[in-house]
Amino acid sequence: MSEPATAPATGISLTEQAYRRIEELIVTLRLLPGQILSEADLVRDLGIGRTPIREALQRLAIEGLVVIMPRRGIMVTEIDHAKHLSLLELRREVERLVARNAARRATPQERILFAELAENLAAAARANDDVAFMRFDLEFNRLTVKTCRNEYASRSMHLIQGLSRRFWYRHYQQALDLERCAMLHKDVAVAISRGEEAGAARASDELIDYIVEFTRASI
Repeated sequence: MSEPATAPATGISLTEQAYRRIEELIVTLRLLPGQILSEADLVRDLGIGRTPIREALQRLAIEGLVVIMPRRGIMVTEIDHAKHLSLLELRREVERLVARNAARRATPQERILFAELAENLAAAARANDDVAFMRFDLEFNRLTVKTCRNEYASRSMHLIQGLSRRFWYRHYQQALDLERCAMLHKDVAVAISRGEEAGAARASDELIDYIVEFTRASI
């Protein structure tokens, strides 16, 4: 595989730009489950060259968001409840480790950021603001992955998060208790901000308990 080109204006590789844009289209269901894509269409629509698009699609295939079918195109994977419950079994173990490590390894400045996120998540819950919650949840996920400082756990989280976000986006309006979900995220953030390893692990498990409940309610 060739080295990805870098866009001088942003410092982000074209492959990374392509990945982020296609991943967002899939997660937010603008590219629907089962839809067939073509490299040529993505090159045209995104204005990014074929090589970065191809590299981005290979990454998305590893993450389970697309299936590459030789000579037929690329298919966006279907959303499968049973598989999602299996994914949550892995997510429980990985997120517990990530939360515990973040509580132990976060810097003082990062703890301040977690405390601020906790307040923002609580405010989103009180306002029942799903857009704000989605934004703060993404910030929370990125910060926990960064502060856990375990590259293998980080890789696992990246594999999990896209599929989890897409499932959430598909069903949250019908089955999600937004206030409860946001407050459970807040509890994890508070525990990490205070350096409470056991508390962060426990809060992470309670969050996953609710996500399992949400998943079953979506069936």
